[in-house]
Amino acid sequence: DFSVYSPQAGYLPSVIRTIPPLNDTAFIEKNFSSSPVKPYSLPPVRLMKKRVVYWIVEYEPLLDSCDMTFDDWIRIATDIRKAYHNYDGFVVLHGTDTLAYTASALSFMMENLGKPVIITGSQIPVAEVRSDGMENLIGALIIAGNFDIPEVCVYFNNKLMRGNRTIKLDNSALEAFDSPNMQPLARMAIKIQVNYDSIFRSTNINPFTVHDNLCRDVGLLRIFPSMSIESVRAFLQPPTKGVILQTFGAGNMPTKRKDIIDALKEAIARGCLVVNCSQCVKGQVDVNYATGKILYDIGVIPGSDMTSEAAMAKMCYVLGKDEWDHETKRMMLQTNLRGEMTVTNEAIGTRELDIIPHIAKCLRLSSGNEVQLIRDTILPPLFCNAAKTNKPEILKKIKVSSLGFLSPYTITEARFCL
Repeated sequence: DFSVYSPQAGYLPSVIRTIPPLNDTAFIEKNFSSSPVKPYSLPPVRLMKKRVVYWIVEYEPLLDSCDMTFDDWIRIATDIRKAYHNYDGFVVLHGTDTLAYTASALSFMMENLGKPVIITGSQIPVAEVRSDGMENLIGALIIAGNFDIPEVCVYFNNKLMRGNRTIKLDNSALEAFDSPNMQPLARMAIKIQVNYDSIFRSTNINPFTVHDNLCRDVGLLRIFPSMSIESVRAFLQPPTKGVILQTFGAGNMPTKRKDIIDALKEAIARGCLVVNCSQCVKGQVDVNYATGKILYDIGVIPGSDMTSEAAMAKMCYVLGKDEWDHETKRMMLQTNLRGEMTVTNEAIGTRELDIIPHIAKCLRLSSGNEVQLIRDTILPPLFCNAAKTNKPEILKKIKVSSLGFLSPYTITEARFCL
């Protein structure tokens, strides 16, 4: 039926072969004439040092993205693992409806990733006279072939975004995707502008692996006014093991719905993990509100500013880690594993206590006086921030840490920073 859009096997590779901006035919014939499977090549790109040569692997069957499943995520991740050492980067062409789910899932499944994996698509098919598909594909290929950005990303409308920070925001505009709680990793302008400081890199040198054991007993529970307790209880019944609770505003629940609170409390008591995410596109969960703290007090895990797609993928990944016990899984859900969430001030304040030895090592400092100089530089802002934001627990942690004992600063002195 040519009156509607639907996937057609073999169509896209054959069309791309005929589009000059996507395939330099003369270059391929000159350099790959004897190749049994001829690749494609972008023409030379100004300011880029590398010529991008790429191969297309088409899946059978082709799926509308609405039909994507966990098994398809596993297949994509597994195929990248098999070909990992043969290529400098990977581009995944994907329908837009569930693209953000796939990007989030792959970001967690791919452990110790050292190469770019960029997911892109289009609002208008690439073969149309007026299409965003060609520009999106060209941009994704240029970045994957030329830049050291070892993340799962989404490239759309001249922006490269972290995959697990991306949502589909518009179903009819060319700027269909956005990363509302984080700036893009790169932008296409006259020059490609890369925000290298924001790139999330693996902190170890372990080899690239794929974790393909995803828990499927996970669901999204969206809170709405006057929702029935029966539907909540039914949702929380076994075999449900993980729940993404989509709450109002900054992570708030109706305080007068004790029946819902009790149902959540019972589910948590039997081992169900519940993460609190806001229904809002921007902002993060804040337990300083009484209506949000009531969830925290019963064991609901604050989801910071994670998207619902990222929170669901993370829950599936964490629950699939059979080697982790229950408390470790709870801790990992609160930990920034792939750049999917903004670290809170409390976590930053505590983590900075351990950063001085690493700075000293990087600067090759060897004397106590040199290390003390770093302490003198870093501690005052820490004290000031803790005092200004009324976080006495941070001051106490500094005091009892080895860093605090070795510092000339005291808790009393920190109060003068107000």
